[in-house]
Amino acid sequence: MSRIAKAPVELPQGVEFKQEGNVVTINGSKGALTLELNSEVELTRNEDVLMVAPRSGSRFAGAVAGTTRALLANMVRGVTDGYERKLELVGVGYRAQLQGKVLSLTLGFSHPVVYEVPEGVSVETPSQTEVIIKGMDKQQVGQVAAEIRNFRPPEPYKGKGVRYANERVVMKEAKKK
Repeated sequence: MSRIAKAPVELPQGVEFKQEGNVVTINGSKGALTLELNSEVELTRNEDVLMVAPRSGSRFAGAVAGTTRALLANMVRGVTDGYERKLELVGVGYRAQLQGKVLSLTLGFSHPVVYEVPEGVSVETPSQTEVIIKGMDKQQVGQVAAEIRNFRPPEPYKGKGVRYANERVVMKEAKKK
């Protein structure tokens, strides 16, 4: 069995847990998230602790149990604290502006790149070269950050582009004569 699946998921104060069949719902101060459990996984609750166990001894069941436990822990953290990703725009004239639920990016193209922010995610631009993505669903926050970064990923010669806040871009040396 997965080592991750053996660890319990603790429900902090103010977090509600509800299970109806194979669907699990976790409510917290930030909102509610749902997850459909795999049939190979068994979920038990003891007061404020959730335990995930595989139903059979198969390798797949152990792997799914570890994944399910990680997803449940991410959901609990998401409804209490939330998730955040920071992006930096590096390059002359690279800017970001937020107009309602639309993020407008100037990334050196002949036209501005317009990105509509999906529901469940909020975007802030504290400065013209910073974008902060917040939300309670870890996967959705990471997906939005990856989509914005994909418009102009950092290039290896000058380092220009959209990068994560703590990303280290390995620079290449220019061609010699």
